[in-house]
Amino acid sequence: MRLDQIARLQELSVGLADVVISESDPSTWPGAGKAASDLTQEERGNRYWSKKNAAASMTLLVKVMNITSTLTKDKDPSLNDEEKELDQEVAQAERQALALLERVSKGTNVH
Repeated sequence: MRLDQIARLQELSVGLADVVISESDPSTWPGAGKAASDLTQEERGNRYWSKKNAAASMTLLVKVMNITSTLTKDKDPSLNDEEKELDQEVAQAERQALALLERVSKGTNVH
């Protein structure tokens, strides 16, 4: 991948982060402030869709961040071994978070 493409993906991740923050805000979901028992069928469906959409946006952001992080590290030989080890730990935590998000979005038990 070219350096300009990596830079464009990094810029894209900033915009995606704004979208994730906006979509993840429960106060903007249909039926906000209502008890679950007071939601109409349409509000429940739209609220569920809003949650799934926020989770999908988060997944996309994490994937773009993983790609750019990997490509940037590959092109930067100045990282020392300690930084590389820390980066590997962060990448592992990101993979675990992504797996958890995918299980939650599929309705699988997360325990």
